[in-house]
Amino acid sequence: MGVAEEGKTPRRRRRFSKGLQEQEIAEEMGQKENYRHELREAIRQLRDRGLYTAAKWAAEQLVGLEEEERPVTPSPAFIRTDRGSSSSSSRRERRPRAGSHELLRGGGGGGSSYSTPLVGRSHVAAMAAEYETPVFQETEVEHDRYMLAKAYFDTREYRRAAFMLRDTPGKKAFFLRCYSLYLAGEKRKEEEAIELEGSLGKNDTVNSDLPVLAQELSSSQKNGTLDAFGMYMYGIVLRENGHNTAARDILVKSVDAYPWNWSAWLELQALCMDISTLNSLELKDHWMKDFFLASTYLELQKNNEGLQKYAKLQEVFPFSEYILGQIASGLYNSREYDQAENLYSDMLRYDPYRVDGMDIFSNILYVKESFASLSHLAHRVFSTDKYRPESCCIIGNYYSLKGQHEKAVLYFKRALKLNKNYLSAWTLMGHEYVEMKNTPSAIDTYRRAVDINPRDYRAWYGLGQTYEILALPNYALYYYRQAAHLRPDDARMWIAIGNCYDSGHLEMFDAAIKCYLLALRNNDNEGIAMHKLAKLHSYLKHHDEAAHFYKMNLERMEKEHNDGPEMMDALYYLANYYKHRKDFEAAEMYCSRLLDYGGPAKQNAKGLLQELKSGENLAMDVEQTTP
Repeated sequence: MGVAEEGKTPRRRRRFSKGLQEQEIAEEMGQKENYRHELREAIRQLRDRGLYTAAKWAAEQLVGLEEEERPVTPSPAFIRTDRGSSSSSSRRERRPRAGSHELLRGGGGGGSSYSTPLVGRSHVAAMAAEYETPVFQETEVEHDRYMLAKAYFDTREYRRAAFMLRDTPGKKAFFLRCYSLYLAGEKRKEEEAIELEGSLGKNDTVNSDLPVLAQELSSSQKNGTLDAFGMYMYGIVLRENGHNTAARDILVKSVDAYPWNWSAWLELQALCMDISTLNSLELKDHWMKDFFLASTYLELQKNNEGLQKYAKLQEVFPFSEYILGQIASGLYNSREYDQAENLYSDMLRYDPYRVDGMDIFSNILYVKESFASLSHLAHRVFSTDKYRPESCCIIGNYYSLKGQHEKAVLYFKRALKLNKNYLSAWTLMGHEYVEMKNTPSAIDTYRRAVDINPRDYRAWYGLGQTYEILALPNYALYYYRQAAHLRPDDARMWIAIGNCYDSGHLEMFDAAIKCYLLALRNNDNEGIAMHKLAKLHSYLKHHDEAAHFYKMNLERMEKEHNDGPEMMDALYYLANYYKHRKDFEAAEMYCSRLLDYGGPAKQNAKGLLQELKSGENLAMDVEQTTP
């Protein structure tokens, strides 16, 4: 090869590399355009069938695909404008992203492509053809009847809607009629519950329309006439009747046939009680499957896996508020409160009237004891929509932080009147009853939370705490174990179990030590397990082990500049430990540090120092007289 040809090679390589990069960018843009067409079509189809929650979710992801900068119009009531800044009406700002946290890195390779084949407009056209062929091919009168039924549905006159569609052909009309009947039965069930026991009382009321719906949907399934929406409805009915396995199977068929119905994915998620069930699902590859897996991982407390999934999804949907909210929720579950708080604050800055997910934000502010921020959030949601369950929970948290537990219970009850299946309100109300020492009400409230969602580890943990207060450690152990099964990497669960074993009722010290060691391995950031292990080994006369854990705890407290009672305990024990080992220099060092404290600790240190000096003198005398 000549010199001239050698000079051309790098340029060819650069051109090839540049062309490859441009091709990848073009493919990514084409993929996003396909997603956009799919979502637009799905929003229309879902809205036409009255599936407004799924349509809202799809619309949020559609807007989350947008890449251009969007104008932000801050609310003057909620957003402060810095002096000298440009006008808010002309300011343009990108939506917040969450890519800097370590839990979001390493999500499995670069790029934003999925295993789903590129679908293109032809797939969207086929999708529209399958689900939007004219349902009414006989007369326009039947089409008019459908529009009237849909109007009844939108005004919550469900039985009128179902009656209007009783003889209307077509799968779309069939679904709306079944869905209307189901909602009419649910509405009547709630009314009967209020008449019998009040809005929060336990009752055995059922949806009286379920048997008819089950029979009709089963017949259609056997005949092969159910479409994806009909299978979604059938899955709901099967779950309501307690046939969870059959419901799971039919919902898998539904999401495989029509993956854009987020409500169907949520129903399927509710039936995945553990990770083995989730892994057993045979789902077709589609980008909606990644949303489902990420959400279910968080629900099953597999937070790292869920956050990594959302990190990949955010590459494709960079401005999705839903994804950002889920990442913040996952960080909250992982007890990364500062990171989660920053994300929620960013979300509110972009969308000041947002209420969705803000109850989790209030939990973070409660744990951090941020009185001012929680007060501001409570006033904000009260002004935005005070009759939302989330708003009531936020206000309840505010009163709880102020120590006004009766008022907090009042607002949690108000949240449950708006939605009796609102899990957070049941759990938080149980916490308030514990604070009020009303253990019977606490137990009843936690049990209601567990009935709604058996995966809620907070309710199981609350039951364990309540029975521990009642000095019933065997019952407490059962509930703590349930919580630990759901959160095996949470040190608090193992510490609670260890406390039960360590109690005077059981005195199973070996089991307690194992639990405390498990807590230590699972990032016991507060050092509770270290202190418990040190005290327990000291009680059992395991002096070397006790000294080891006291030293560990002392080092932790020194790093955190924590000078509490645990530090005094550690210093006093270590001084005595080294005194008995004849290491007077080390013992004197720990004693000297104790002199900085007042009260009994200082007096004990003085007495111990005198003993050390006597011991040193005696040792010297013995050494001198030794031949």
